[in-house]
This record gives sequence, structure tokens and C-alpha cells, in this order.
Amino acid sequence: MAGQEGRCLSCRAAAPAYDGARSCVHYRGTARALVHLLKYEQVRTAAPWIAAALAAAPLPAVDVIVPVPLGPGRRRRRGFNQSEAIARALARRRRLRLAPAALARRRETAPQSGLDAEARRRNVEGAFRARAKEAVGRRILLVDDVLTTGATAGACATALKRAGAAAVHVLTYARADLRWVAAATPGGGEEGA
Repeated sequence: MAGQEGRCLSCRAAAPAYDGARSCVHYRGTARALVHLLKYEQVRTAAPWIAAALAAAPLPAVDVIVPVPLGPGRRRRRGFNQSEAIARALARRRRLRLAPAALARRRETAPQSGLDAEARRRNVEGAFRARAKEAVGRRILLVDDVLTTGATAGACATALKRAGAAAVHVLTYARADLRWVAAATPGGGEEGA
């Protein structure tokens, strides 16, 4: 069993559904600007830059890459899923199989920004379904842009494991420093998983 070192305080208090999480940078400054360019300004050329950073990260052995899905309404408004764009570029770089259909949203959820940790968890609880055909026995790398409280990643991992995934590891470009987020934003919230 892995020790507590390297885990945030929340994960030390209550183990998440995923087997591990890694992020490349803190979600502030240039990293935040890059995510916003991709996510809100539709600068899709940011995805390969983000994927290059992710490809350089040490990863556990995985069989398939699965992006965090958007709900159909948000995908229509944005025109694409930023997590899938990142995951696609990462899969090419790492020569791994991409399985965007392995996970889907059962329902639209409210944006996570502005919600505290408990509200985030409730917001995404039961919001995802996984396809057993894509999950059974597989070691999955779940890819997203930002990890904040881990609520979205946890809900995705729960669905994937219920469908038979052997392991779910989370990889995000940025990780919110919750001390900084709580001080910088009303309600202690910020974008991300």
C-alpha cells in the first residue's frame, strides 16, 4: 500500500476513487492563461502544448487514455471538448489508445466554478456512465485540464471502476492550489475537476 507522502490533505483524509493523480503545473499565471485560451477562447493549438507537458510526466503503466467528457449542451456551446483535444494529442505522443466513448455524461451538470468542495461532489455525483466494453480489466489514464477538488475525477473514476476498470489514474495539466483558490475567489471555487 502506498504511503501518505505526495497526497494532498483531502486525499489523506478520505481516499479518492482514483488510484493516483498527477498534474504538471499549478493553476495560475501562464498555465491558467493557457487553459483559458483553450477552454474559453477556442484556441485549439493550445492542446498540443498542454499535451507535450503531460507527455513528459512520469506515468504508471496504462492501457488506454480516456478524456473527461462534457455534457452535450456545453460541448455544443464550446464547439469541442478541451479534455478530449488534450487527450488526443497525448495519445499520439505516447502511442496509446484513445477511448473517448468509454465515458459519457448521464446528465448536464452546473459549472464547478464557484462551488465549494462538497457542492462540487454533489454536482457530479452519478453524472457519468462508463461502457464496460472499454473499461473491463483496463488500466485507464483519465485526462482533464485542471484538478481542483478532485470531485469530477472521482465521479469519473467511480463510473469507470463500476464498469470493471482495473485502475484509474488521473493526469491533468494544472492543479489548483486550494489555499490560493480559497483566498482568490468568492466562495472558494475555481474551474476544473
